[in-house]
Amino acid sequence: MDVKAALFYIFSAVLLFAAFRVITARNPVHAALYLVLAFFQAAMVWMLLKAEFLAIVLVLVYVGAVMVLFLFVVMMLDINLDGIRQGFWRHFPLAATVGALIALEMAAVLMGGFGGGEPPRVVVVLGQAAGQVSNTRDLGVMLYTQYLYPLEVASVILLVAIIAAIALTLRERKDSKAISSSEQVRVRARDRVQVLKMETTLPAVVAAAGTDATAPANPEKKA
Repeated sequence: MDVKAALFYIFSAVLLFAAFRVITARNPVHAALYLVLAFFQAAMVWMLLKAEFLAIVLVLVYVGAVMVLFLFVVMMLDINLDGIRQGFWRHFPLAATVGALIALEMAAVLMGGFGGGEPPRVVVVLGQAAGQVSNTRDLGVMLYTQYLYPLEVASVILLVAIIAAIALTLRERKDSKAISSSEQVRVRARDRVQVLKMETTLPAVVAAAGTDATAPANPEKKA
């Protein structure tokens, strides 16, 4: 066994352990940290396969953006886990069956892919020497030439998902001070301003005999 194979088994073992702890950890923050560890191990496996672009994208996008945002949301919401974990063991047999079925399907696809077949086609880029192969450049050429339509379909699906997420989380807040422009246009003066008719002068109060006119009506009694 060479060093590359040994590193592959080490990274794979840590990846499986971290993935198992993601679904078994009681604290959501610990589960998120184990997921970050799983992403790092998957990136190391990509590096062993000489796919450094995918490894860097996995670390930058998922670890650097998605997981940091997830950790902030989890720690700010203060989620009550007692209600979430109710009925876990009741649904565990069904979940284990579905997980085993997915694992068998992935194993069948992966084992069939290693059985041999036609060698992969190599994209030749004009003006590039044979020894200067760039995975990032070759991946971009294949995405925008051979896999252009699947890329456009995936982008449309992501756009629909973003719009749906915004629509689901958009709720009317009672403490919001936003003003509707359409209501401002339809408003009328009598709806906003009320004119009250008041007399311009008031009759003077005649003071009683023997009292000071400037004194208040109900003076306080002195002790």
